[in-house]
Amino acid sequence: MSGPGGAAQVTGPAAPGWRRTHPLGLLARALSYARGAALPLVAAIVGARNWPGGAGAVAMVAVMAFAVNAVVVWLGWRHHRYLVGADEIRVEHGLVRRTARTVPYDRIHDVAIEEPALARLLGLAEIRFETGAGGKDEVTLRYVSREEGEALRETVRTRRAEASHSAGSPTRPGARADAVEPPPRLLFAMDPRRLLIFGLFEFSLVFFAVLFGLAQQFDAVLPFDIWAVDQWQQRAGGPVEVLRGIGLTAQIAAAVLGVVLLGLAGLAAGLIRTVLRDWGFRLEHTPRGLRRRRGLLTRTDVVVPLHRVQAVAIRTGFVRRRVGPDGGWHRLDLVSLAQDSKSSSHTVVPFGTLAEIAPVAAIAGFPLPEPGTRWHRPSARYCLDRALLTALPAGLLAGALAVAGTGWNALAMLGLAALLALRQAMAWRLDRHALSPLHIHVRRGWLAPRHDIALRVRLQTVEIVQGPLARRRGYADVVFGIAGGTLRIRGIPVIEAQRLRAAVLDSIAGTDFAHLSAPPAAAAP
Repeated sequence: MSGPGGAAQVTGPAAPGWRRTHPLGLLARALSYARGAALPLVAAIVGARNWPGGAGAVAMVAVMAFAVNAVVVWLGWRHHRYLVGADEIRVEHGLVRRTARTVPYDRIHDVAIEEPALARLLGLAEIRFETGAGGKDEVTLRYVSREEGEALRETVRTRRAEASHSAGSPTRPGARADAVEPPPRLLFAMDPRRLLIFGLFEFSLVFFAVLFGLAQQFDAVLPFDIWAVDQWQQRAGGPVEVLRGIGLTAQIAAAVLGVVLLGLAGLAAGLIRTVLRDWGFRLEHTPRGLRRRRGLLTRTDVVVPLHRVQAVAIRTGFVRRRVGPDGGWHRLDLVSLAQDSKSSSHTVVPFGTLAEIAPVAAIAGFPLPEPGTRWHRPSARYCLDRALLTALPAGLLAGALAVAGTGWNALAMLGLAALLALRQAMAWRLDRHALSPLHIHVRRGWLAPRHDIALRVRLQTVEIVQGPLARRRGYADVVFGIAGGTLRIRGIPVIEAQRLRAAVLDSIAGTDFAHLSAPPAAAAP
């Protein structure tokens, strides 16, 4: 047997204890394949309708392809198995190229359960063993019954707790493998009314992207070439002449109506996407961490262990923070070693007030700053340099237009340069950071404000970055390495950057990471 995540010796098919995924998973895979191939098949049949026997030939090829795919799926299922061992989960798959993976229980953060729509109809679920590696390195089982998924999750949690307890480092302070866990406590939920309000803020033009994709699939069926500009001009000639004849007021009304229809389509697309993703959203505090369940068609059930959270991010928007109650609507993300839909963060409060977000952030170990927190802004020199550099291209273009004799265009460009410089000045007013005994707070953004909170002892790297201009002007960026990316404080004086780095390094050096399972007690800054 090899190390974590590596290859293990493949045993014979009759070895005891090995299991296969649910046989109904074959049907789920077949239906998924048929759903993906439906539109191309219809397009091919319609496109070949004028060929002698063309439509029948396409249908026959499709049936043969489906049969071949069914055989491949069956062989894959037949040679895919998993073993729930005493110390690890083992998964073997492959017919020609055999692969075996071993994941010890103490390397598994948690077991995520996802129920895609087709699998959910069959009572099946997809199980993902989250190891923090992310992406293709995660171990996944498609598909097992919902009951088997719950049993696997409980088995992994129990044996992981037993392994940690026997090693003398429980996953939670005071945790015991045989302790009776208290019931979960509801922290946040969204009813249909809240979900409707949320969807109105999720404007999306994905509907037009779908139409674009369908047009590409069915371009052979349409009565003319939709990608030929001259044909669009010919077909639009009549309506354009009609618009020209009805007067300027009617033309403006038609343009406004078109914009309104486009906006309504975007609102509808955003609302539909939000309902599908976040229907039945529930966040609960359990002894294992924060458990989040959501989804209408595809139902997901994820637990985020609190000791794996590296930082939190509170996000909002220019409109959201002004129309919502108690300081507006915000979103809370937990930056974790695990992944959520190919993202380095888990959204645990997608649409809530600061009063609703505060207790969730505090439970994760990242309380919101106190009213008397001392905030620091970037250097005024940094603000001035950024404003000048941002406005410089538009200013140079304004000068060139003035020399060319196009005065109004030059004034427009000069106004744009002034707006860009004003934007940088507004960013300087709103960008700030603070250092508490345990945390670093970073706020930035005007149109889309963001507040990041990182635990000092869980930062991985601290770096001071200076470009040529910054070295000459005496300011620097401080970049902190965290899971899934970086946290950056921009344009502060060099002396302050050095002090900040020293304080964070002292926090990291004074921490034993082998026993870090919860936010440590307050230390001197």
